[in-house]
Amino acid sequence: MVLYPRVHSCLLLVLASLALGSTAEAFVPATASRKPWRYAWPNTIMASSTTESGRSSEYDVAGGPQLPVPPIVWSIAGSDSGGGAGVQADLQAFHALGCHGCSVITALTAQNSHQVRKVEVSSLDMLRTTLATLEDDMPAKAIKIGMLATADVVRAVGIFLSEKATEGSSGAVICDPVMVTSSGSVLQDELARQAMIDTIFPRATLITPNKHEAEMLVGYTLRTPEDLERAAHDLLAMGKSGAVLVKGGHALDGLGGERSASGEGLFDAAVAQDYLLESNGKSGLWITSPRLENQNTHGTGCTLSSAVAAFLAQDLPLVDAVVLAKAYVSQGIRAARKLGRGPGPVQQTGWPASASDFPWVTSRVEEGSKKRPGPFAECERDMGLYACVASAVWVQRLLELGVKDIQLRIKDRPALELEHEVAEAAESCRKANARLWVNDYWELAVRYKAYGLHVGQEDMDRLMNSPDLPLVAVKNEGIRLGVSTHTFAELGRAIALRPSYISLGPIFSTTSKKVRFGPQGLARLRQWRHLVDVPLVAIGGIGLEAAQGVRDAGADGICVISALTQASDVAQAVQAWRAVLRTGK
Repeated sequence: MVLYPRVHSCLLLVLASLALGSTAEAFVPATASRKPWRYAWPNTIMASSTTESGRSSEYDVAGGPQLPVPPIVWSIAGSDSGGGAGVQADLQAFHALGCHGCSVITALTAQNSHQVRKVEVSSLDMLRTTLATLEDDMPAKAIKIGMLATADVVRAVGIFLSEKATEGSSGAVICDPVMVTSSGSVLQDELARQAMIDTIFPRATLITPNKHEAEMLVGYTLRTPEDLERAAHDLLAMGKSGAVLVKGGHALDGLGGERSASGEGLFDAAVAQDYLLESNGKSGLWITSPRLENQNTHGTGCTLSSAVAAFLAQDLPLVDAVVLAKAYVSQGIRAARKLGRGPGPVQQTGWPASASDFPWVTSRVEEGSKKRPGPFAECERDMGLYACVASAVWVQRLLELGVKDIQLRIKDRPALELEHEVAEAAESCRKANARLWVNDYWELAVRYKAYGLHVGQEDMDRLMNSPDLPLVAVKNEGIRLGVSTHTFAELGRAIALRPSYISLGPIFSTTSKKVRFGPQGLARLRQWRHLVDVPLVAIGGIGLEAAQGVRDAGADGICVISALTQASDVAQAVQAWRAVLRTGK
């Protein structure tokens, strides 16, 4: 059979894309019952045409709808001939997370799974030409920087980033300061290291050194979590980057049984904790996940920084991008397999799709490890209709119509009136064998033995930082806890508390309450369903006509406000909602 060159190339593209698509699906965790949201384009062959106006358009050759154009992300890094790290890992991560990857090769390495035999640095002419060629036609929305072996290479990349910044065209820059391989091979000399601090760090949105790299940069050993926090502050001051993420995956290496001066001991061996510090004056955050018993972790650093770049290219905030990237790496480690004699590469899987891999976020290291609280009492899994009202009168009215889960949300009322409302609502719910959730006021929830307490993110922070330990009192009384979330970072903070349920909103536009966030949509709700292993409540702008779709997207309960309180016939509205939600609870 004879194939013309163009036909042959297209056939290879089809086969390669199908192979990549099937591989990506193969590594979606078995615990995910629904497919996670992600761009459709990686698993679909695209073709180009020219319209009558001369503009290029894209279409699905299978006749489907036009697909979104993926954001472009660059990898400026070394090539790993073993395929587990470097540019190879970066491009796979970009693709798996819905981005188009471009590469600028800074060095060729002859390596396999257990050794690096040779490193050959790219010529400066080739490096500069590649950067200029890509910038001319395919500018990056985000750039990941990895191995920069010599001072000349570092300066060439630094000049390019400086020129982009001057032109106002720079996107996010993630710098993973690769200095030493996991097998001990040195990949960057002292002159290059100082040049990176002077020219790359100031242009970086985030730098992501691991423990060993951070030690080389700051000049002292990181033995305790307090040392890690100190190093993050020193690195910010040293390099003037936008943020620092000191990774704790190697935190246990070489520390033996030493203990910190505080007596609290060293890093918790059961978890892997990274410390994120931004230059905007906000307090640092500890991002924690279970430490997985899998030695096949080659390329985790490259993968994490590439994932952060991919998420930033899709307009996610920095903390969200870091939290998701850590989940992505955990998911990849869980699926990783040994391929050679050394550690195998982390798998490039797809958008995080498992609650077991999603990290929790805390302000203090111990809150994410040794002093992380146990779970709150469980609530009804299938909550169905979850009403939210502003008075005890409304509570009683809905109880008479059979509603079983009701949140009392009262704002800006005098203390005595507020207490009277909670007391009356609690008594009404007890008589009706229903469940009262008190919004924000934990003392009243405890005093009148409410079924549950619901808090927003600001109130959650206030309660967590209170010396009275209110959440401990709530838990000791057997009161359930519900927490509002709007972002992936907030989800991580909520998960740290192990609440009884988590809510997401607003799903659609709403006028019931003032919110700082735009509509989340059903796609985001489906993502939350994969990442949450407690009941999930959807709230915000959900009308009766959208209820079934919200339920199908994974919501265990739908919080309803104005659709009930502003209904012309409340009894009819309750009956219709309960019929749609198919629950009598």
